Amino acid sequence: MKIIVIGHGMVGHKFLESLAESQDGAAPRLEVTVLCEEPRPAYDRVHLSEFFAGKSAADLSLVPEGFFERENILLKLNAKASVIDRVAKTVIVSTGETLHYDKLVIATGSYPFVPPVPGNDRKDCFVYRTIEDLEAMLECGNRSASGVVIGGGLLGLECAKALRDMDLQTHVVEFSPRLMAVQVDEGGGRVLRSKIEDLGVTAHTQKNTVNIVDGETHTHRMNFSDGTHLETDMIVFSAGIRPRDELARSSALAVGERGGIMINNSCVTSDPDIYAIGECALWNGKIFGLVAPGYDMARTAARHLLGGTAEFTGADMSTKLKLMGVDVASIGDPHGNVAGSRSYHFTDERKQIYKKIVVSDCGKYLLGGVMVGDATEYGTLLQMMLNRIELPESPEFLILPQADGNAKPGLGVDALPDAAQICSCNNVSKGDLCAAVCGGVTTIGELKTCTKAGTSCGGCVALVTQIMKSEMKRQGFAVNNHVCEHFPYSRQELYHLVRFEKIHTFDALLAKHGHGLGCDVCKPVAASILASCWNDFVLNKEHASLQDSNDYFLGNIQKDGTYSVVPRMAGGEVTPDGLIAVGQVAKKYGLYTKVTGGQRIDLFGARVEQLPPIWEELIAAGFESGHAYGKSLRTVKSCVGSTWCRYGVDDSMGLAIELENRYKGLRSPHKIKFGVSGCTRECAEAQSKDVGVIATEKGWNLYVCGNGGMKPRHAELLASDLDKATLIQTIDRFLMFYVRTADRLQRTSVWRDNLEGGLDYLKEVILQDKLKIGVELDREMQQVVDTYECEWKKAVSDPETRKRFRHFVNTDQVDENVVFMEERGQIRPATLVERSAKVIEIIPIVPVLAEVE
Repeated sequence: MKIIVIGHGMVGHKFLESLAESQDGAAPRLEVTVLCEEPRPAYDRVHLSEFFAGKSAADLSLVPEGFFERENILLKLNAKASVIDRVAKTVIVSTGETLHYDKLVIATGSYPFVPPVPGNDRKDCFVYRTIEDLEAMLECGNRSASGVVIGGGLLGLECAKALRDMDLQTHVVEFSPRLMAVQVDEGGGRVLRSKIEDLGVTAHTQKNTVNIVDGETHTHRMNFSDGTHLETDMIVFSAGIRPRDELARSSALAVGERGGIMINNSCVTSDPDIYAIGECALWNGKIFGLVAPGYDMARTAARHLLGGTAEFTGADMSTKLKLMGVDVASIGDPHGNVAGSRSYHFTDERKQIYKKIVVSDCGKYLLGGVMVGDATEYGTLLQMMLNRIELPESPEFLILPQADGNAKPGLGVDALPDAAQICSCNNVSKGDLCAAVCGGVTTIGELKTCTKAGTSCGGCVALVTQIMKSEMKRQGFAVNNHVCEHFPYSRQELYHLVRFEKIHTFDALLAKHGHGLGCDVCKPVAASILASCWNDFVLNKEHASLQDSNDYFLGNIQKDGTYSVVPRMAGGEVTPDGLIAVGQVAKKYGLYTKVTGGQRIDLFGARVEQLPPIWEELIAAGFESGHAYGKSLRTVKSCVGSTWCRYGVDDSMGLAIELENRYKGLRSPHKIKFGVSGCTRECAEAQSKDVGVIATEKGWNLYVCGNGGMKPRHAELLASDLDKATLIQTIDRFLMFYVRTADRLQRTSVWRDNLEGGLDYLKEVILQDKLKIGVELDREMQQVVDTYECEWKKAVSDPETRKRFRHFVNTDQVDENVVFMEERGQIRPATLVERSAKVIEIIPIVPVLAEVE
């Protein structure tokens, strides 16, 4: 059988993969020819904007090495199908070839819609679709100062991120009253707009562009129907898509009134020998513009073509994504279009979070939802809607913030039916995962290989892992949390072995309790445990090779290969002389300086060989390592408290400095951040930290296990009205219990969520000493405090350690690929555009004036 596939995008390639997986030995009778009009094979259009962040076309490729080395699959690049002759069953190609087919699959996708605005074809007007489009945008961006995206939908905001990555002043022009009008409602659109504008993108909604003409100060002037205008150097059209159905029209295949190749449930067109899949296909009057439905069509067509039974019956259009760092999710019917539906709303204007759920008239079932700013509940809500799982009595608590110690009503994996779709990209159900476990699969890697779950976007991996472990327990398998293949122990078990057997080196630990040579997983884990227990210098000969790159050079490596320098400023306090010293160092070595959210000054742009002399000068000025590179205490954020503030009820500044100096040497499973506020006005944001302390009229309130970041979590109240001595002892015990029991790279918030017994158990252990380990925890913390030594002071005073700080192992030459640009009076790394332009002004690298050997 001769098969021709027209189009080799994401959906076209998924068809080829599905065909290969479903053949069951039928490969010799199939001859597959793939016509790809682009100069490269299929690539990931979902993550296209990452091209501007440094990813290459090869990085975005979806084609595994050797895929087209199969004898029965031929890929033709730069080959566009021109004519389909349904009677002769041939396809004429732009290269002049005429190819015969038995079965034809049209996967031509869609094209960007460009509004019929006079001037839309001017120079430096683009669409956002292919890598060639992006390369043209990069060239234009190199000579532009500003850019406009016409279209405020999903793709439009992705495109806006690309323009921001090119350091352009960025605008989004949208005809509708709000951004992402299809996915979010008015409340969600308001919060989304606010967050997008906070990131430096100006949104112009309810704007109808009437023409594009020459600008006075920029290349283009966009005139709007309301009499206003906007000038810019670059315009990108991202105002929606239209199905590419021109081949179908010219060959008299049935198409929809508004476009799209009509297909049935088997993805067959009006010609029984021709299939259509992806964004060019019209099913039941609908075009599906997401990847997952296209993948489902590809699988359906492949199975049907091979004689199997398969049907495409539509797709849920729920989606979760991150736009310019902002979580946005839409589930089911977010607008409440079903008659009688009711909705619950939650808005936090300070944190810019909006959540809404739509429930049925009876109140039992979830119909839809919107989340902007925080989509933590997306997985739970999606499964409730898809599987028609009854809602709790008070469904509003599904989206309300977690109160002290009160967990949200959750959805355990055992409540999901076997038919629940867990991985929509690869159509993997809970039943598929459980069947794989029953067949002997016991690791997430094996499960991915076996079922393909989690191998595309990766958004379902956490849920896949939970299902695997739950089914393993049900089947009687031993569920382990082994660190890696070299140690049959969890991190907690390794900690106890090191602590109680007094093991001081990785080699000793490996010889006694492991096997093999170790790996990039177990070595940093062991390094962290050894540092937590014995507080030895991490760059001692026996420890140095265990560290990751940041700890190995005692600095955070940045995107251009340089390092940051972060001196500790306990509580954010620094003397005028200290500020002057930091400024002098930054000026001498040409470093970028920034005051951080953690109340410190970060210095960026130091080459590796500059780190020792920089730190030597900072140490001479009285500074210590800020541990910004380590899994350890980072900062203790503080307000000025009662010392200066008229609302302060206690000395938050003094306590913050005392706490930071006490815990600054503690190595832990993950980074730790503190906050100390002098009153309940909470200027130090203590309730979003791993450890938060708030002054009251009666003493100190202690909050634990909060964090900001990708998945913010409110800290929980552990104890109230503590005097300072009791407060410090409680923090000591909390931190050491966390260090003892947390998993590898587990934040306190995640550790708390996985702690059996929750907050009540934590209170029993820490406050009531249920396990009778309080004295041990006190002693272990005091050992850390007593043995503290500044790592950078140790490093610069040891000649052997200093030798490691050079870029090349066999020469003292510096890295000539480090290129800086000047911006706002300081340096920054050159962007991809600036590097590729070749003609750039390179900021001279300031030489080190003195270096102690």
